[in-house]
Amino acid sequence: MSSGTFGRYGGQYVPEALMPALEELEDAYERYVLDNEDGFVDEFRERLRDFGGRPTPLQRAEQLSARYDADVLLKREDLLHGGAHKLNNALGQVLLAKYMGKERIIAETGAGQHGTATAMAAAHLGMPCEVYMGRRDTNRQRPNVFRMRLNGATVNPVDTGRGTLKEAISETMRDWATTVETTHYVIGSVVGPHPFPAMVRDFQSVISEEARAQVRERAGRLPSSVVACAGGGSNTMGAFSAFVPDEGVSLFAVEAGGSSLRVDEERGVAPNSASLSTGSEGVLHGARTRLLQDADGQIVESHSVSSGLDYAGVGPELAHLVEEGRVAPVTVDDDAAIEGFHRLSQEEGIIPALETAHAIAWLEDATPEQLGDCVVVCVSGRGDKDLESVVEETAARDVPNAPDMDVFRGDA
Repeated sequence: MSSGTFGRYGGQYVPEALMPALEELEDAYERYVLDNEDGFVDEFRERLRDFGGRPTPLQRAEQLSARYDADVLLKREDLLHGGAHKLNNALGQVLLAKYMGKERIIAETGAGQHGTATAMAAAHLGMPCEVYMGRRDTNRQRPNVFRMRLNGATVNPVDTGRGTLKEAISETMRDWATTVETTHYVIGSVVGPHPFPAMVRDFQSVISEEARAQVRERAGRLPSSVVACAGGGSNTMGAFSAFVPDEGVSLFAVEAGGSSLRVDEERGVAPNSASLSTGSEGVLHGARTRLLQDADGQIVESHSVSSGLDYAGVGPELAHLVEEGRVAPVTVDDDAAIEGFHRLSQEEGIIPALETAHAIAWLEDATPEQLGDCVVVCVSGRGDKDLESVVEETAARDVPNAPDMDVFRGDA
């Protein structure tokens, strides 16, 4: 069996009770995903096409291209069924669970997009599903909570800690530890113990496989750069994977800079979610990676205006690629992300998820040398889920060219 490490990152740091489940999953991953036993990969790709709507387009952003003097090509994962890239992995894992003979699906979610995708995939494949979601995120992402319930999933709010993604993952792992014989845990990002980081990357790699072929067909060449937002890193690794061997293509992981890049040691809070840029090596949720922690090694609370980026760690392969110099981490603060949200909406007619807005916002800070003359940006999700939050956040900020917020306060 593989060690599941990327350099010194990754591995399996879990209770002994979970090791049989991980060994069973690793065996299934190697048989069905890597070796295509029983035609698993063929069925997965067919369902991605017919149920998910793949391939997604690679669209030239006319106004952004003029603004940045480069061909800006948007990989439109927001047009995938469910409104985000999350279905690629959720559908793959729920299908794998059926091949393994599991009877129940559980998942964690932050922004709710992974939970929604898992609920959709479970309904599509006829499996019961429970989703754990931090209480704070259930309040920030009410439309997605309703969507999960519409698809028949049970949503369990988690009240411990700050009630965000970290706590949701911890609670889901506790459930899995006591139900491993009948249950599969669909981890939503390239995090957790092996084989999850590699498996989720493989399911999400369809993004960069398509984008690489599409840009070559369109431009007759590879792009100068690829840009994707980075929380746990599923859309990041999905967007980067096929380009990693192409050394002439620069890869930029845009993290949530929040309100500050400093850690408040006294309060145990990092007002950001920039693990790659500001974190240090440690173990979180079953893997060694880079994470936000204090001088004593205690994990601190993260922050982002975007629920899906609000996580204290990052995928171990992404940490390794940054350490090797193959991926460059950059940050965008909350204010710039809100501006990026409005910019893409107004200039291209695309309302992005707040996660995606970080990637869009970084184009404003990037140098011409970083972007080059052709840049692919992963539009990881659409912004319907974030509209309530954006109304509040925009009203609290001086956002250039934002619509009048008074109408939402009943003052119009």
